[in-house]
Amino acid sequence: MALGINTSGSQYLRVGDLARQTGKTVRAIHLYEEHGLLEPATRSSGGFRLYHPAAVERVRWIDLLSGLGISLHETRDVLDRWWKSDHGPEAMEELRALFSAKLEETRENIRRQQELERELVDGLAYLETCRVCGEPGTVDCCVHCTQDHGVEREPALVAGFKGTRDGARRMPRPALVHVEEHRTE
Repeated sequence: MALGINTSGSQYLRVGDLARQTGKTVRAIHLYEEHGLLEPATRSSGGFRLYHPAAVERVRWIDLLSGLGISLHETRDVLDRWWKSDHGPEAMEELRALFSAKLEETRENIRRQQELERELVDGLAYLETCRVCGEPGTVDCCVHCTQDHGVEREPALVAGFKGTRDGARRMPRPALVHVEEHRTE
């Protein structure tokens, strides 16, 4: 796994080892380097990139920021401003503002996901009642279903399947009727 030992006794990691330990691809690790967010501690005599074991945490940090919707470019910009800041409190204020904005976005995303969860639960409960439908036939029967599903409203996820592309409800197809002519003479 490790190729060399640094002076403090901890082992360096090759790029593939770093990628495996963090669940990233080698290309992602190289991309982090290209953006100036990560750099190898040294290179082997064969030219392989060697990373300090702390690079694992650095990659996880980059992944956390990415999970918040912060691009690699934005991460690099924030990091540059952080290290170039003349005053710690100003640097901290910028981070507070960034984290506050991302917290609000995260809470909004959670709220939206909870709404989707409710729609899915309601849709599944509604569809469960369709297992006992006595109406054989095409989905036209479902569109104009009169079965009591035990809910106040048809879940939006189900209702959307019953509509046309312009949002209107599908009209029932006319039934085919066989008509026989009877002649009276």
